[in-house]
Amino acid sequence: MRVFISGATGYIGQRVSRMLIDRGHSVTALVRAASAKKLPQGCTPVIGDAINATSFAERVAPAGTFVHLVGVSHPSPWKEREFREVDLASVHASVEAAAKSGIKHFVYVSVAQPAPVMKAYLRVRAECEAVISRSGISATILRPWYVLGPGHWWPVALVPFYRLLERMPSKRETALRLGLVTIQEMIAALVWAVENPVAGVRIISVPEIRQAAALLRLGQGGDAATPATAAR
Repeated sequence: MRVFISGATGYIGQRVSRMLIDRGHSVTALVRAASAKKLPQGCTPVIGDAINATSFAERVAPAGTFVHLVGVSHPSPWKEREFREVDLASVHASVEAAAKSGIKHFVYVSVAQPAPVMKAYLRVRAECEAVISRSGISATILRPWYVLGPGHWWPVALVPFYRLLERMPSKRETALRLGLVTIQEMIAALVWAVENPVAGVRIISVPEIRQAAALLRLGQGGDAATPATAAR
């Protein structure tokens, strides 16, 4: 498959790009000139500005899938202005470029919703999802809550608490929706989404992220409706 990625030099983006290349896909990545050296070997760079569609739209084709991973690092409640200037603006630019290039499938990492904290972040990510849905491009939207990995291990101490809540009928759905996923699960789920495009808009929440990762490890593609819980 031919895949175009924005945010390919980030925490998730580098790993996704590398796995896609290792699995035989052709990957082109939008990067700033100073960051091109961070791309995995085999990834074709496109120098441009993630919030300016005209700077890269002509280089998206012939990709059929667009993976959008641009966002403010280390989200905090006081960063709403940055979320709008980076997260939301870059989604507008990527969707515009994807539409002009004839992209068939758009893959986006959002955040678990609803949630009791990080209201500004959730609000902007919901707006990003709405932009994608209105575009008419088929899309997979992944909704993790917290991704465990290098430099991001502190929530492991909460795992016993999560297990307890999952056993309580009144708390089970919330505990699962706001559950923790590993960086390996997140990357595998993204690759699964790329390799299993969908018609319409597919929402993959935490339980389905884990399931998609397991399907990829087992070498099972599944059908277009699996493992998603919702489509709109």
